[in-house]
Amino acid sequence: MLKPERFSEMTEERKRIIMTRSMHDVSEVFAQCRDIVFDIKQRGDQVLLDHYKKYKEDVTAEDFVVTLAEIDAAYKELDKEVVESLKFSADNIRRFHEAQLEKESWSIEVLPGIQAGRLMRPMDVAGCYVPGRRAAYPSSVLMTIIPAKVAGVKKVIACTPPDTGIAGNAATLVAADIVGCDELYKVGGPWAVGAMAFGTETIPKTDNIVGPGNIYVTAAKMAVFGHVDIDSPAGPSESLILADDTANPLWTAVDLLSQLEHDPDAGAALVTTSGELAGEVCRIIAEEYESLPRKDILEKSFRFAAVIVARDMDEAIEITNEYAAEHLQIVTRDPFLVMARINHAGSIFLGDYAPVPAGDYSSGTNHVLPTGQAAKMFSGLSVDDFIKKPTFQYLSKEGLATLRHHVVRLANEEGLPIHARAIEERFK
Repeated sequence: MLKPERFSEMTEERKRIIMTRSMHDVSEVFAQCRDIVFDIKQRGDQVLLDHYKKYKEDVTAEDFVVTLAEIDAAYKELDKEVVESLKFSADNIRRFHEAQLEKESWSIEVLPGIQAGRLMRPMDVAGCYVPGRRAAYPSSVLMTIIPAKVAGVKKVIACTPPDTGIAGNAATLVAADIVGCDELYKVGGPWAVGAMAFGTETIPKTDNIVGPGNIYVTAAKMAVFGHVDIDSPAGPSESLILADDTANPLWTAVDLLSQLEHDPDAGAALVTTSGELAGEVCRIIAEEYESLPRKDILEKSFRFAAVIVARDMDEAIEITNEYAAEHLQIVTRDPFLVMARINHAGSIFLGDYAPVPAGDYSSGTNHVLPTGQAAKMFSGLSVDDFIKKPTFQYLSKEGLATLRHHVVRLANEEGLPIHARAIEERFK
């Protein structure tokens, strides 16, 4: 069970466990996933058919394609109030991502006769991965497909693992219809990644692959990177709460538990300047533990949880930046002032009334976020992941003359004399 720990008194091994939490070493499964995706490159649909025979003995490639009839049936199966919530959330997510969009290309005059700029060009085909099997995630449909659509991608396809009988999850199918997914396929894991990366007779090749997934999906995405673009490597979900003595102990305890219920490898931490808050949060969790749902998951995920007492806010912020959380809650007297000092986080939730589940579903921000300290170098999914930004330049003869001697000198310095000649020929 959790107990307060002073950061200055933690062993180096304990600090390592908290900071690295459940970062997956994809090397364990990388070779297996690489073999699958490159087998798909060679044999296409047949690899998928061989795999999914265990779900349906007489499976055909047509079984992988979600039909209009299946979507109609999904609407009838799904609670109308769930459909309403999906539409409400989709509207908020679309509004937020529309605000991200840089609407215009631009150019500047670098020097007289030298015009340079950058264009905005959406990808032709985007691939979105939506997790399934263990649980359905229609929210991930919204989070991946909406940014692609806002970016102006011509065709957006999605793949999601099927249930037994190659059946699709009703909520996932309805969510895909709400956001205008162009093509939806019931294929999961590295088989979906390989199909989108290289294309098969049934599933088209995409320009990128985005979306959360397990270690096999992550390894497969890393194996095909370069053939397609990918978003940041994803691992188990994680959250850190940075709080002072103004935080509500019960809300803080529930927020920690809500993160840990994700899966056995989820990570959660409270970093606080208040020993009293730390003690009260641990007491509440211990008191409620026996009656909590999903306890089979919590029993395992607690190994990556911690309640850390910092000596002051400076140390608390230092710990927070080092942790580089996927989700960061700041519950302090002035959360905006604290946020100004945060350098590394996937998505930041400010104040008493901004728990992480709000962003998971309906507030508008994206929940496809970097995990395992990857927030130090990656951002969450956005419209930028679906847009290319080629640069351009126009030079007049006078503009090139301005650069002439500098380019020639540098080309010769690098041992590239024909580069230099490409400039000089224009002045003969």
